Amino acid sequence: MTRAPRERLLDILASCEVIAEYLERSDTEDGLLFDALRMRLLKIGEAAKDLPTTLTDTEPAIPWSMIARQRDRLAHRYFDTAHAIVFEAARHEAPTVAQAVRRMLAAIAEE
Repeated sequence: MTRAPRERLLDILASCEVIAEYLERSDTEDGLLFDALRMRLLKIGEAAKDLPTTLTDTEPAIPWSMIARQRDRLAHRYFDTAHAIVFEAARHEAPTVAQAVRRMLAAIAEE
């Protein structure tokens, strides 16, 4: 069953929020943290893949296609995924994506 764009946005937002919680509670040297962040970034990418361009075009500063490609890399090339890339995305990109998703959800609610 296909999920509606709003549900996909909520999936992305939930993962972004969980990423923030994980970063607050754990040391970056923790291998479990790396795995958990990687899985959440994968979920964000999977949800982003299914968003219609009419929606993603409302937030052009977010590199939606790069997020989807990152998901593919995390899913299929996990042995050569640098920890620094995962932590950079978790620390700096996920909060920005979360803000954009909140704006998108607000816009959908107004329609």
